[in-house]
Amino acid sequence: MRIAEGLAQHLERPLGRGCSPEGAHTGAAGGAACGDLIRVSITLEPHSPTGEIAEAGFDASGCGTTIAAGSAAVGLLRGTSLLDAARIGADDIARELGGLSPAKRHAAELASDALHRALGGAARESAALAPFQQRTLVAMSGGVDSAVAALLVGEQGGEAVGVTLELWSDPENDGELSCCSAQAVRTARSLAHSLGMPHLSIDLRKEFRAGVVDHWLSDHAAGLTPNPCVRCNGNVRLDAMLELATRLGSQTLATGHYARVHSAGSGTRTEEGAPSPLLRCAVDARKDQSYVLSALAPESLARMRFPLGALRKERVRELARMAGLPVARRPDSQDLCFLAGTGQREFLARHGGLGSRRGEIVSDDGRTLGSHGGSHGFTIGQRRGLGIGGGEPLFVLATDARTNTVTVGARERLLTSAVAVRDVTLHRDGACIDAVKIRYRGRRLSCRLDGRNPPGVHERLTVALERPLERTAAGQLACLFAGELIVGHGTIAD
Repeated sequence: MRIAEGLAQHLERPLGRGCSPEGAHTGAAGGAACGDLIRVSITLEPHSPTGEIAEAGFDASGCGTTIAAGSAAVGLLRGTSLLDAARIGADDIARELGGLSPAKRHAAELASDALHRALGGAARESAALAPFQQRTLVAMSGGVDSAVAALLVGEQGGEAVGVTLELWSDPENDGELSCCSAQAVRTARSLAHSLGMPHLSIDLRKEFRAGVVDHWLSDHAAGLTPNPCVRCNGNVRLDAMLELATRLGSQTLATGHYARVHSAGSGTRTEEGAPSPLLRCAVDARKDQSYVLSALAPESLARMRFPLGALRKERVRELARMAGLPVARRPDSQDLCFLAGTGQREFLARHGGLGSRRGEIVSDDGRTLGSHGGSHGFTIGQRRGLGIGGGEPLFVLATDARTNTVTVGARERLLTSAVAVRDVTLHRDGACIDAVKIRYRGRRLSCRLDGRNPPGVHERLTVALERPLERTAAGQLACLFAGELIVGHGTIAD
């Protein structure tokens, strides 16, 4: 089919234009920035074990190619199931039109984005696929780790279905550096399709803002230094994907995290009565991410799979290179996803109203040494950025959000032999705990818990350290270990 014929067919007789079925799930893409806007709407057959597409329609404004791309998307959707539709990408839409020049490719991308947002809404709210034991949902971020996790699931004989969450949208961010932006969703979709996998994208921006970012902002306003990744993994992101897995007939969710699951042992039990699984450190200690997964509920952890847990990063990149994945050399993401490409101070001011507010820097004996632009910009143990020259090195010993003061002193004043931890969850008896980790990139520190501490929830516990260490900021996570196993977690208190 020549290009002119493909475009002409869909322009002269656009399929489903103006059709928005009752109860439809609609996805939109484009807008004022590009002048083209497209909406795709779909419904699923009720009670269909495969999620058959019942109806599909679109509407579009802008150039003729955008209208043709919407019609092509509807044509491809008709007569398919949910997971078959999730294999449709911009290449398929362009091919349906007989091919598109680079200048017109944008229309196929918009139609694909709108189609997949509609599919994601339908999958999350309406799908009820028949259980299929070999099906595994794979979280994909567009990076090398999740791509190799998907590759390994497929090589093990399972049916892999990719999913990417759109968590944050901010024009001030660099979408290419974020693992949860619209650009990341598109990259992950392309990777999944190149591996022959269906791919779904879920818009979780509202839940992420309320469940993660707002808490992060309020904690900073209260003078705490939170770890948003722990809250995101434990309460928002992975829970949403596990719920989606259930709707797609899958009992398992695989991710590209470097961690392992340990199933044996006694202690807290799942609802089915079996001993609850525990997180175990990854083989590659440099990449271990068990710390940020530690707040996962046992029943969630029982459904998790971590294909990279026994691999080293070098081997993961080698597998990606051997498979010809374009992300084989892509650098790892370093920033918090919602900070990608922007500074923390700017973000706190823009989204949390925590702008510059002059306060005093005081010594631990009460002398005023200088000034600062807001106590929320400092954390315990910080040395750089104080703006106090001369004399012995000074470190932040405390911050007070109420008085907007920062207290500094000698490094020795940071040392402590005990850590107070609040809101503690123990999956095993506290007597087995032999180490604690209080920073994501920190090491495990030998310790014991004071008192008798059975499995369960504890309002406050004291972790006695074998050797003194520098205090860390309140609000951070304390991860409690028995050997390589994470047996509890809590939040560091003042």
